[in-house]
Amino acid sequence: MKRIVIVGAGQVGQSLAEALSADGHNVTVVDTRSDCLEAIESHLDVRTVNGFGSHPGVLEAAGAREAEMLIAVTDSDEVNMLACQIGSTLFGTGTKIARVRERSYHDYPRLFSPEAVPVDMLISPEAIVTAQIQRLVEHPGALQVLDFADGLVSLVGVRAYYGGPLVGHELRNLHRDMPGVQTRVAAIFRRDRSLRPDGHTVIEADDEVFFVAAKQDIGLVTSELRKLDQPYRRIMVAGGGNIGLRLAEALAGRYEVSVIERDPARAEQLRELLPEGTEIRVGDSADDQQLDRSGIGRTDVFCAVTNDDQANIFASMLAKRRGVRKVMALINRPGYVDLMQEGTIDIALSPQQATIGVLLARVREGGTATVHSLRRGAAEAIESIVSGDARSSRVVDRRIDELQLPEGATIGAVVRDREVLIPHHDTVIRSGDHVILFLTDRGLLRAVERLFQPARRFF
Repeated sequence: MKRIVIVGAGQVGQSLAEALSADGHNVTVVDTRSDCLEAIESHLDVRTVNGFGSHPGVLEAAGAREAEMLIAVTDSDEVNMLACQIGSTLFGTGTKIARVRERSYHDYPRLFSPEAVPVDMLISPEAIVTAQIQRLVEHPGALQVLDFADGLVSLVGVRAYYGGPLVGHELRNLHRDMPGVQTRVAAIFRRDRSLRPDGHTVIEADDEVFFVAAKQDIGLVTSELRKLDQPYRRIMVAGGGNIGLRLAEALAGRYEVSVIERDPARAEQLRELLPEGTEIRVGDSADDQQLDRSGIGRTDVFCAVTNDDQANIFASMLAKRRGVRKVMALINRPGYVDLMQEGTIDIALSPQQATIGVLLARVREGGTATVHSLRRGAAEAIESIVSGDARSSRVVDRRIDELQLPEGATIGAVVRDREVLIPHHDTVIRSGDHVILFLTDRGLLRAVERLFQPARRFF
């Protein structure tokens, strides 16, 4: 259990406090907004302190002197950096993590060093969400694409559809139809209930299927679970803020990209910043006539990434009704994410869930290298790096069928010396392996971490 101070009680701070307290950590949240702190105290077992998170007295009252970690996630980059500076200089706080959105700060890594601004880890929700959208554009038909082991292996979520190649057939057909392709279905969710898949499991229409595969095989496996969607060509981005700019930059050149921005001055900035050939239009993306004038009928992917949840939802619904193949909406309120994921919108993007995974990988023990939240935080996929030897570890040099994995935890892949292995019951785990696990219930995490955590003593 760690003592952790979180500065900032916004959506990211609240979601992080919930995840860390659920993991059993001693959490204190600092903010000036008493209503946000009251909301946190009403449903979480955490301590709160009302005050400015960059003030030394407030940080000391929050326990920064005894804390092993300080995570600053306010809306101000400068407050976050100063909080880390004070935590280090005055209180010797261990690990300092800061949310920094301004891209120019990231361009100078020497700025964040023990001799300058002592931040151990920078996080940018905008960069994380942009990368998430980019992967979804690159893999048509996918609901989620999550990378592990430096991108060597991916976990992909797809929804099976009526008439799909594998619907109505047993999963073992997947291997028969693709000889030589290394893949495994890690989990199936049917009507919000998880199923533990085996070779005899029959896929039904509307099943949410998560499979693990080497990155180069994603397209092949996706085509077996649903017809292979034609590659996307034309992308429309609603909103030219930080995320919209990053996304347009990332996609320009490979796709036809257009951006709709309400503010004429910001639109003019976008014209200067984005590559030639990117179409910039001034207007309201939630206006159906504006969408029609922008060529929505010829668009393959519509991404609504403004700062207004309701505008994103409405614009995405309009785009879907105009026949856009895939629509994505950036949604900050967790309740909206659950509501929209089951409706007209294909993919609801949550900056909080995307950011939390990055943070949890830093906080957690047991060699956890990567954490991804799935199904709006109900399930998780983690990458655990195996360490120790047969004397100190309960997994090293043991077959998978000898491991005491809790019910609901599945090993989807093992990466050994940069080779992706889809394990079988007799696969032996070695020290240094990167093990990719799928947890249908995040409550299983502690048991899994204990299993992979080497003993501190040798006998």
